[in-house]
Amino acid sequence: MTEKLGIQYPVIQAGMAGTTTPELVAAVSNAGGLGTLGAGYMKAEDMRKTIVEIKQKTDRPFGVNLFVPEASEISVEKIKKANELLRPYREELGVAEPEIKEMSTANFDKQVEIIIQEKVAVCSFTFGVPSKETVQKLKEENIVVMGTATTVKEALINQEQGMDMVVMQGSEAGGHRGTFSGSFGDAMIGTMSLIPQAADHIQIPVIAAGGIMDGRGVLAALTLGAQAVQMGTAFVTAAESGAKTQHIDAILTGTEDQTVITSVFSGKPARGIQNDFIREMKPYEESLPEYPIMNTLTTGIRGEAARQNRPEWIHLWSGQSPRLSKRKPAAELLSDIISQVNQIINNR
Repeated sequence: MTEKLGIQYPVIQAGMAGTTTPELVAAVSNAGGLGTLGAGYMKAEDMRKTIVEIKQKTDRPFGVNLFVPEASEISVEKIKKANELLRPYREELGVAEPEIKEMSTANFDKQVEIIIQEKVAVCSFTFGVPSKETVQKLKEENIVVMGTATTVKEALINQEQGMDMVVMQGSEAGGHRGTFSGSFGDAMIGTMSLIPQAADHIQIPVIAAGGIMDGRGVLAALTLGAQAVQMGTAFVTAAESGAKTQHIDAILTGTEDQTVITSVFSGKPARGIQNDFIREMKPYEESLPEYPIMNTLTTGIRGEAARQNRPEWIHLWSGQSPRLSKRKPAAELLSDIISQVNQIINNR
């Protein structure tokens, strides 16, 4: 895996959209892991500028993570109901109601073209699998293509589509669930169960994700059959992270029993630390618009809540191991992980 990716250690920093910065991506890559730019919400040309900036900070391989476009039904009734529920938050924060536009794949297609033009080492995908044509186009340019799955069935779909490797996202993982085939509820399999089953049933390399925060988790995942790990929450609290201060503080002071799966922020199930917004919106969860419409409806609220220091109304994505989080530079976090792995191996 490390040879294929051109990295020193089998540790990948998750492409957390809205949280990754050029500094974080470069720091992880410079320290021997694979930094990843979370470009899911970025306009294509903004993504290009950020890629150029990362290249100025590292000459090591790094990745870019994209969201596979999803068609979602624009229900006027659901949007109207959601806006009624969100009005009190908008009024208190002074936020305007956003305009909902038809979804297009144009930005995604342009993102793929830019990744090819910029010769990015790795392109990873979440929320589904791109077309075989897209996968082949990237592979022809010697770009490593990485998928995301939450079940063995989804891993097999990734393999069938030509992915080079697949991230197996256990139920402990923070942020959005990558489920794209079947129901979210049926795909809540823990990392310890998911990894060995995937490793036994697919031919492409497996990357473990979900609840992995230190050397113990890395070594456990490799023992279970993974060839690398992907870590998200561990890097949200890194010094170079672009996460809001309130988000970082919530993880650093969080406990394992505080995270919940919710779709009230974006319309897609995601794991985060429980707060007032989740509690207040939960009774209406099933009637809210789907992703990405709900995400658009709450973006202004979340952004302004952060500016006004109202963490009770911000998404606080976190995996189930917040007690293991640390506030350190990314290079130091990675160094600590590698030292712990070596220490455990040598003690045996």
